[in-house]
Amino acid sequence: MPLPEEVPQAEVAPKQEQFFYGGQAVIEGVMMRGRQHYAVAVRMPKTNEIRIDRGELRSSIYRHPFWKLPLARGLALLVEQLHLGMKTLIWSANMHAYGQDIEIGKREMTISIAGAAVFGLGLFLGLPLIAAGLAVHRSGSFLFVIVEGVIRVVLVLGYLTLIGLLPDVHRVFQYHASEHKTINAFEAGWPLEPTAVKRASNLHPRCGTGFLLVVLVVSVLVFSLVAVVHPNWFWLVISRIVGIPVIAGVSFEWIRYMARHRGNPVIEVLLLPILGTQKFTTREPDLDQIAVAIAAFNAAREGEEGAAAA
Repeated sequence: MPLPEEVPQAEVAPKQEQFFYGGQAVIEGVMMRGRQHYAVAVRMPKTNEIRIDRGELRSSIYRHPFWKLPLARGLALLVEQLHLGMKTLIWSANMHAYGQDIEIGKREMTISIAGAAVFGLGLFLGLPLIAAGLAVHRSGSFLFVIVEGVIRVVLVLGYLTLIGLLPDVHRVFQYHASEHKTINAFEAGWPLEPTAVKRASNLHPRCGTGFLLVVLVVSVLVFSLVAVVHPNWFWLVISRIVGIPVIAGVSFEWIRYMARHRGNPVIEVLLLPILGTQKFTTREPDLDQIAVAIAAFNAAREGEEGAAAA
């Protein structure tokens, strides 16, 4: 999931910025997002045709200058994933269930995501805290935070490995890779044709999986400070919940900086684990899956170019 990003360019007119497209995999398809428009494409299960849905991003979180500020844009990314991610997932799920007398609405998806969020908080926040407390008796120590962070990383990578064995998730990971390949090919100036795009890399420096790894690293640094200032269980638990927006903001700025300074030897070394982590959530796609990603990208780009012409 390459993260959307706006980067100032010297050759562009004042107060204008180049926009880097982002997106995500959905059920049997891909969503691509531009600055003001998005498009989601899926392959229909019975007819094998590619169906596309387009939309305009009108919410203030996409347009208000505040959400373009450093740190705030990291929080905006989290809100966007809840808003646009849920919307496109619902649409793709209904397309996948088309003709089966099954309709998935916002209520059903909200309940599903809420359940997943509770499960995730318990598994990736609660369990590491408890396990670190059993392993390190002094909760206010730096060792406690390190042990907690290592346990959390192992749990996340283990979880991604296990779910990747499921056939349906495997296909989602293939669409994830097709999304990466399409954006990599576009940014390299390659023709957006399935055979050409297939040669592009499955990995991308702005991927959300890499962002997750940076979040885990930054959380260790932030939680270390909390452990030193307030070494008790109440503040340890509160910090894990309240600190999420701060950690997301710092992590986004970090990964954004590294993505913009590729070619620097130090940055290239720091990017290695970020790119390596994406191998847990990408699988080599076929040409049909790549064609879906290209269709979504072209539709989103047409929306942006149409708005610019208007």
